[in-house]
Amino acid sequence: MADYREEDIHEWYNLYHQTIFKFIFMLTKDYQQAEDLTQETFFKAYKYHHTFKGDSSEKTWLFSIAHNVTVDHMRKQKPIRFFKELFQPQIDIKLLPENVVQLKESSKEIHEALSALKHSHREVIILRKIKGFSITETAEILNCSESKVKSTLHRGMLALEKRLIKESGLNEHTK
Repeated sequence: MADYREEDIHEWYNLYHQTIFKFIFMLTKDYQQAEDLTQETFFKAYKYHHTFKGDSSEKTWLFSIAHNVTVDHMRKQKPIRFFKELFQPQIDIKLLPENVVQLKESSKEIHEALSALKHSHREVIILRKIKGFSITETAEILNCSESKVKSTLHRGMLALEKRLIKESGLNEHTK
């Protein structure tokens, strides 16, 4: 059993450690802490491997562990630090300098708007819109119902849109 567990965790680590690290990093914005929490995620996956029944994908199960490990860590932190910058745009060599500046400004605006949202809205938006998890997978990761994910995403996207409009200096009547 231990050999099977070790093989699974090794394979899962190779497949998912970078995406889990990025998820945790987006929540903590602390590179070293994200590395530590990623390692803790895989340690817990190893320790509790026997509880994985295959009802969900291993990726969903691992993200659920990562979410719980990160939330536990963040609850212990005072003050909690969130998002200095959400996106590091992948810059195409062919982009003109003014386009690069525009991409960075857009990333900064999105980051600032996201950082102003409630934690629950931010989590669901990251999992659904940035990480691409399904509603079912997001519900499993956050340990809530699918309807809660849908309503939180809807409210979060409305709040994000409102925040982006406010930060851009436009009002809703000029849309």
